[in-house]
Amino acid sequence: MAFLNIEPEDVRGLYRQSSSFVTHLQCSMTGEIYEKGLPHGLSRSGKPLLVRYDLEKIAQAVTREDMEKRTGGFWKYREFLPLQHPENMISLGEVMTPLIPLKNSVPKGVQVIVKDEGRLPTGSFKARGLALAVAMAKELGQTHLAMPTNGNAGAALAAYASYAGLKTTVFCPDDTPEINVREIELQGARVYKVNGLINDCGKIVLEGKEPVGWTDISTLKEPYRIEGKKTMGLELAEQYGWDLPDVIFYPTGGGTGLIGMWKAFAELEAVGWIGSKRPRMVAVQSTGCAPIVKAWEDGVEHAPLWQNAHTAAWGIRVPAAVGDFLILRAVRESGGFAIAVSDDHIFQARDEVARKDGFLMCPEGAATFAAWQKALETGQVRSDESVLLFNCATGLKYPMPESDHHIDCHQPIDYGLFK
Repeated sequence: MAFLNIEPEDVRGLYRQSSSFVTHLQCSMTGEIYEKGLPHGLSRSGKPLLVRYDLEKIAQAVTREDMEKRTGGFWKYREFLPLQHPENMISLGEVMTPLIPLKNSVPKGVQVIVKDEGRLPTGSFKARGLALAVAMAKELGQTHLAMPTNGNAGAALAAYASYAGLKTTVFCPDDTPEINVREIELQGARVYKVNGLINDCGKIVLEGKEPVGWTDISTLKEPYRIEGKKTMGLELAEQYGWDLPDVIFYPTGGGTGLIGMWKAFAELEAVGWIGSKRPRMVAVQSTGCAPIVKAWEDGVEHAPLWQNAHTAAWGIRVPAAVGDFLILRAVRESGGFAIAVSDDHIFQARDEVARKDGFLMCPEGAATFAAWQKALETGQVRSDESVLLFNCATGLKYPMPESDHHIDCHQPIDYGLFK
């Protein structure tokens, strides 16, 4: 299987001839139609809105071969994105993130590939969703954006919004890694630590909409972050030669990327670029915060609030997801499953991959490797299946074990230590 390496270029130039193929927005629960080109939050039933396109016209406007010739990051998929006016596009030098086969941390002959989203601006896959959300906010005339975050989303919002000239206010749990908090502030946002979890931060954002007048950019509470995250599925299909892996393990908090990829695969099949084959989608959570896993095991469509949520994989510490039913539908429709792994296993997996393959995964990404190991043992995946793991951010943003080896250069050195 040949993987493509795409070089960045001035993607705004690529976007210059585009026009939006959006037809309308639609409530993901009831199917109610909403007009395009207007600011929207959740639907009247309190559920996420999904952007819908004239896929027949997209199929007439562009081919797979056209797409393959384009360079740059996710903006190359402009026909599948909602932005109407190219001057509102915000790019910080996005790239097509690489696929890296693991060699020494998996059994010989087993194909496990990591898509490394840590190569994107601000070091995480949050760049995809927030680039689109900020661009659409700019297009719709919204000037003050607010969100709750466990770290990486806030950093991406701050960076893209500052580049676009928009104001941002961000709230994060007070145990968010300090490097994330400082990154958010330094990149132009006003960030506040909150003595609670991300859902408590989200409540502050929601209740501040009327008195402050900001736009809520929380996960799935506006329609466009999912369109940015959708590009993971578009990009993956192209990298796999318009085929798809057998199984995708995805670290699941709010689940926007899993939902977005499932949407991308449907749109790609509709325009004739892929067939009906789908990966089995696996939602990965921590045993300390596993509402989606419990809902999947219980056979229900909505996950109750997870009490006393805790995990050091902060990105998947989401006690309640507004798009829970969309995550669970994708998992079930694909024949996939939801799985939880302990924090001990997560950090053991991170250390194993780093030491054996030189790949420093973030804790949330390491959770997918731990989940694959567990699923292989239980028979939920086979050793002959092609597996894709998402490393959603660079591991450099997270605490690492100390290194305490010292040499006194003023004393005789015992070189036998190094053998």
